[in-house]
Amino acid sequence: MILYHGSYMEIAEPDLVHSRTNVDFGCGFYVTPLYEQAAKWCGKFRRRGKEGIISCYAFDESCEENLKVLELDSYSEEWLDFILNCRREKDTTGYDLVIGGVANDKVFNTVELFFDGLIDKTEALNRLRYEKPNLQFCFRTEKALSCLRFEGSERV
Repeated sequence: MILYHGSYMEIAEPDLVHSRTNVDFGCGFYVTPLYEQAAKWCGKFRRRGKEGIISCYAFDESCEENLKVLELDSYSEEWLDFILNCRREKDTTGYDLVIGGVANDKVFNTVELFFDGLIDKTEALNRLRYEKPNLQFCFRTEKALSCLRFEGSERV
């Protein structure tokens, strides 16, 4: 499977050192199988006057059998709880790889309303059920990162 990472620089050797901790799936290296999604990730850097560069990786899916993987197929209660634990830096699950939906602007707004206690979980899930997830993969351990092979990059 081919996966993409959007940034302001080529990342030939992904690592965990440069990751923030309080994001969707916690500390990790984030990629997507959706080229358009990676291009959107580049947009924030281009707005700051930097180049947008998409790095491309081959993912050896046979590695998954040796990894602890969480796959969240929809914006569900499990997804919402996991996101909130990760953003609060309270995740203790030990997953090597997490696959699930991106909290895009509309989804992010709903998550923030719930996070701030302005809507309850039922209302948040009602709002999220109509959203189609944009898929992201979060490689959270060195073991998981070893399943990626850099293929090249391009400016966007």
